[in-house]
Amino acid sequence: MSLNRRDFALGLASVGGIGSCALGPQAARADLYRCEGCEAVHERPATAIQSVVRLGQPNQSGEPMTLSGQVFAVDGRTPAADVVVYAHHTNASGLYADGSEDTEWSRRHGRLRGWVRTDREGRYRFETIKPAPYPSRALPAHVHLFIGEPGRRPYYIDDVVFEGEFGVDRDYYARQELRGGSGIVTLRRDPASGWTAERNIRLETHPSRL
Repeated sequence: MSLNRRDFALGLASVGGIGSCALGPQAARADLYRCEGCEAVHERPATAIQSVVRLGQPNQSGEPMTLSGQVFAVDGRTPAADVVVYAHHTNASGLYADGSEDTEWSRRHGRLRGWVRTDREGRYRFETIKPAPYPSRALPAHVHLFIGEPGRRPYYIDDVVFEGEFGVDRDYYARQELRGGSGIVTLRRDPASGWTAERNIRLETHPSRL
């Protein structure tokens, strides 16, 4: 896939904030629902889904990180309430580890996974740790995100990855699908709470036949 100057500029403009949503709605993707792991969106957590959740345990090994943002409708402007966002990622060793035997996705996705439901302003927050790349270094460190809109089939959006870190280079920009906007975010250090990152999301247009 080639990247022309205009596309690269749009990708840069979209990093980490509202720019990822301001490009406006896109045509429906024929493969929107083709998704491994989307079944996990509909698992029922033990407690009610809130707009804020902690992944793992309070003493989870690793550098604390807060991933938050706002979900917008397909117009890129209207806040989207009651949208479920499911996240999972590797631990500080780059592994999906310590999941339970309760479900397939718990076993496969590990301990660092969970659900939020956006509030009236479309906001959500995951309190977690900073993931590490796989030991093979096959991919950058990333957080998988899946979307469950009310009455719709779930779908994945672009992974959260961290600008300037291993593997997030010009080629990575070129390969973005821009599902839900760009997933490339800027990490910032908060002296009190650790790393913070913002990933705003623009909902995808659904195929009209489904």
